[in-house]
Amino acid sequence: MPKVAVIGYGAMAGYVAAHLRQSGWTLSHCIARAGREDVARTRLGASVNVIASVDAFDTLPGLVVDCAGHPGLIAHGADVLRNGVPLVTVSFGALADDSIYAQITAAAQHGGTQLFLASGAIGALDSLSAAKIGGLDEVTYIGIKPPAGWRGSAAEDTLDLDNLSTAMTHFDGTARDAALRYPKNANVVAAVALAGIGFDTTAARLVADPNAIANTHIITAKGAFGSFEFKVTGKSLPDSPRTSALAAMSVVDQILRKSAPITL
Repeated sequence: MPKVAVIGYGAMAGYVAAHLRQSGWTLSHCIARAGREDVARTRLGASVNVIASVDAFDTLPGLVVDCAGHPGLIAHGADVLRNGVPLVTVSFGALADDSIYAQITAAAQHGGTQLFLASGAIGALDSLSAAKIGGLDEVTYIGIKPPAGWRGSAAEDTLDLDNLSTAMTHFDGTARDAALRYPKNANVVAAVALAGIGFDTTAARLVADPNAIANTHIITAKGAFGSFEFKVTGKSLPDSPRTSALAAMSVVDQILRKSAPITL
């Protein structure tokens, strides 16, 4: 039975653990901070071996899944890949930093393995990736959230989030700048950039809308293939308002594809 390890023990890791119990995979390890072993086992299962680093694996799993966000990928991703273990993540935003991108790339090449990017909170990335083969002329990402969804971000530097009466754009620039300026909201725009024409060519617009009831993501693209517009309005996990349900689902889907006899 194939074994998988997770980085982190939060809502996404818990969702992954619950679904793996219904699959042919076994959750064998959790990488977590020292002193958090009991909390991790409570959330993920008493049989999970909780370790503090990749060096502490007794036997290497067949797959590692990053459920801890940018810090988890930065702290452990290169070590996982350097040991030849494939890694799944939705922490795309961390790759907007050229030094992190280079470090992860070098580690994967050294280990002869790959970093797999789950689709996260957005869709249509397969179409976007295919379209770039023929040539893409433009790709734009628009992210729309209720004002509360932008609290604690750079949006507060330009907008009075508590007193908006209409939708307001607070960022209009490149995907790289969006990912670096809004690290807590960077993963979707970074996913679009990585699937398409890159961080510096992908346009990004971020909007606070007092009438929005959920987070909405819109991708538009034009190229030799024609054009498309994709829109998704996503819900969060019931027990974690900050975690996209679709992102958690995409991680489970990516794991199950690794052992499926037929896959996309």
